Amino acid sequence: MNNLIIDTTGQKIFLIFISKDKEYNIKHDNSRENFDEMVKLVFDFIKENHIDLLKIDNVFVNQGPGKYTSIRSAISIVKALKMSKKINIYGYYSTQIANNDYKILLKLLEEGRLTKDFIQPKYSN
Repeated sequence: MNNLIIDTTGQKIFLIFISKDKEYNIKHDNSRENFDEMVKLVFDFIKENHIDLLKIDNVFVNQGPGKYTSIRSAISIVKALKMSKKINIYGYYSTQIANNDYKILLKLLEEGRLTKDFIQPKYSN
């Protein structure tokens, strides 16, 4: 199963791809300039790592807490992927990740603790 994870809630933007035999990741500064370029950052990441967009099964997006603009940018991209490529999307919260171990999301999915197509952002003040 091929999984793309987008996390824009912290000081850095994390893009992670995890499959059975491969794992790629990159981080960028969480800045206004990168919000504006978010689509480009995601598609550059996919292209640079030779990831076939049609073979991505799941996309996970951190829904908070975090800055409104960064969360909305990520959610917009995820929803566009869902509509255009029929990809499963899952929202998760920062509290579900410990020590930047994003593989926990795969375990949560397997255990049925993440709900497909359920995105409910939580913004910080």
